[in-house]
Amino acid sequence: MGVRYAPGRLELAYRDAEQGDPLVTLAPDRPEQFVHANGLELCWDSFGDPDGPPLLLIMGLASQMIAWDDAFCAALADAGGFRVIRFDNRDIGRSSHLAHLGVPDVMALMGLALAGKPIKVPYTLRDMANDTAGLLDALKITRAHIVGASMGGAIGQELALHHPQRMLSFTSIMSSTGDPVLPPPTSEAMGVLFTPSPSTLDAYLPHYARVWHVLRGPGFPEDEARDAERARAVFARGMNPAGVARQLAAIFASGNRKPALRGVRVPTLVVHGDADPLVPVECGIDVAGAIPGARLLRIPRMGHALPISMWSQIIEAIVEHAALHQGG
Repeated sequence: MGVRYAPGRLELAYRDAEQGDPLVTLAPDRPEQFVHANGLELCWDSFGDPDGPPLLLIMGLASQMIAWDDAFCAALADAGGFRVIRFDNRDIGRSSHLAHLGVPDVMALMGLALAGKPIKVPYTLRDMANDTAGLLDALKITRAHIVGASMGGAIGQELALHHPQRMLSFTSIMSSTGDPVLPPPTSEAMGVLFTPSPSTLDAYLPHYARVWHVLRGPGFPEDEARDAERARAVFARGMNPAGVARQLAAIFASGNRKPALRGVRVPTLVVHGDADPLVPVECGIDVAGAIPGARLLRIPRMGHALPISMWSQIIEAIVEHAALHQGG
């Protein structure tokens, strides 16, 4: 199967940033929608056949739903005949921002987590899995194929542990079990993870490019050419640094899922890149080893990203996995 790249369809217009005028977002040809779920307002949109098998995409830490590129979603919907749904997690993009929960001291929480001590956080990944189940309820979807990337993969694991009846299949991409003995991120990846996002567009554009040069790795010119466009789209939808801190705290607090994952019976595909600097490939191997019957797809040269040149391989794997598990 081949997937042909087409430019994203989200068009953005900007006023003169130097004059302090607000960013203006033009209406996309596929409007974003909102539902109430688990006490929150979640922003979502969809691609493909509204009557096709539902496939729900869960994105990772600090990443809006548009990190699932428009063209990737459209190609996935077309290849599998799916109704592909993506959404903003809580505290990111246009979903509810939970400012009333305060801003956690992430460094202190990380120290406690590394020491194996209990920590108190605004919410956990299990709460975010409940958001996902709530979204399915709001959309009147009984069961769906679930695809999660990075933190989204961990949320998918929590969904498989606590809401397995909502899942037809699960694809975990560049995620981890949370086992503390697994290899850590590289120092460079940790550096960009903890670098605050600038508050102006002019500063955010090079920051975004630096982050993805580290996480994605060099040698992906198609993606590098689109970094500025993608950064503008993210910035236009709204930044929430405090929400990112709360999401990161949720990761620290959620601990090691590996023992519990041995009881998961949701059909699982694990996709991981050999060159991932943030969540090393050993973490994906660990996920595949923990979930009974899980299949592992290792992709050479893939870092902590979904590069355009690798979309065909990733989409084909998702489609083939989902096709084996349509009923039940």
